[in-house]
Amino acid sequence: MDAVRVALLREVLAGTEWPAATRRFAGALRSSVVPHGGGLLLVGTAAYEPWHLAAHLVDESTWSGLPELAPTLVRHRVEPGGPAHLAVGLGRIEAAGRGETLLLVAPERPGAGLLERVHDARRAGATVLSLNDGDPEVRGLAHETLSVTGSDDVDLDTVQHLVSAAAGENSAPAPRGRRGFRDRLSRLADQLTAPPPARW
Repeated sequence: MDAVRVALLREVLAGTEWPAATRRFAGALRSSVVPHGGGLLLVGTAAYEPWHLAAHLVDESTWSGLPELAPTLVRHRVEPGGPAHLAVGLGRIEAAGRGETLLLVAPERPGAGLLERVHDARRAGATVLSLNDGDPEVRGLAHETLSVTGSDDVDLDTVQHLVSAAAGENSAPAPRGRRGFRDRLSRLADQLTAPPPARW
């Protein structure tokens, strides 16, 4: 999703909790991975692989100059002979430890095996973040969580767009005080979509 669409989406959601909540979560993600130079593991459930979020985080890492945001996608099923970036299985979570961040995206309750692996990674020192459906056990495993339930006015895909965009745009200022292209574009979109000033 481009900066203009993100700005429009934020305008539509103005007055709700979502713009601030997604920025807070994105800030937690960024502050977890940037000081450690990366180590972001992204995993979904057996029925849901967060491909879309992985792609957006890779894009944001490039546009923001924060390579630490680029995740390693951890998959439940790895096809033999597949490309290296698609060949990281659940065993990678078992090896996670201090200095690494595990982002779990769970639109439904994960299986017990995944929950156990996430719990073990947390005990080994990994920071656990979760986008989820409000499941209490998933929320209890995470250091930082953002829940999207069926009664909310947004869906998990929308929240993932907002989180990934905020993770990139809230980075440190560019050198020599220059604003990045996406920040300038986002600001322009905000200006173009703002209501006209009141005339008295």
